[in-house]
Amino acid sequence: MATTADIRTGMVIEHKGHRMKILSFLHVKPGKGGAFVRTKLKNIVTGQVVDETFRAGEKITTVRVENHRMQYLYSENGSFVFMNTENYDQVSISSELVSDEITFIKEGTLIDVTFIGEEVIGIVPPVFVELEVTESDPGIRGNTATGATKPATLETGLNVNVPLFVEKGDKLKIDTRTGEYVERVKQDV
Repeated sequence: MATTADIRTGMVIEHKGHRMKILSFLHVKPGKGGAFVRTKLKNIVTGQVVDETFRAGEKITTVRVENHRMQYLYSENGSFVFMNTENYDQVSISSELVSDEITFIKEGTLIDVTFIGEEVIGIVPPVFVELEVTESDPGIRGNTATGATKPATLETGLNVNVPLFVEKGDKLKIDTRTGEYVERVKQDV
C-alpha cells in the first residue's frame, strides 16, 4: 500500500473500483488547512479522464504493471499489431487504447507495451521520434524575423506547427510528450 507521496506520472492505481492511470499530479500546500494532491486520472477501461483530489498522506492502492519491448508491425481493422522481439508473439491492441500515442509511431518502431498480467493497457512511445514531412506549404521569404510557424503533416498523419524554413521531405525531431516540433534532423547526403 502506498501513499500520495509515492504518486508518479504513469503509475496505475485502484480508485473507486476502477484501475486508473495517473496522467499528471500536483502537490499543493495552501496557507491554511492541510496539504493535498491534485491528480488527473484516466480510466484504463473506458478512457474517461477525471480530476481527483487526495489528502496528503492518504493511502492508495497501486497496481503492478510490466512493460515489454515490442515492435509495431501494422494496423488492421481499427487495431494495431505489435510483436514481442524475443519470442515473436503478436498482440493486437484496439485503437481506443493507443489513439493518442499511435500518431508518433511508424511501422517497425520499437516501443514499450504496458501490461497488467496478460491485459494490455497501453503503449509508451519513445520521448523523441524522427518523422518525415509529407505535406507542408512553402514558407514566405522574409517572414522569419517574427518566429512564425506553419502547419505540416508528417508521415504518420500527425499535424504539427513548424518553422517556416521546414519543407516537404525534411526529417523532424518531435517530442511525444507535448506533440511539438523540436528540431530539424540533419540528413546524410
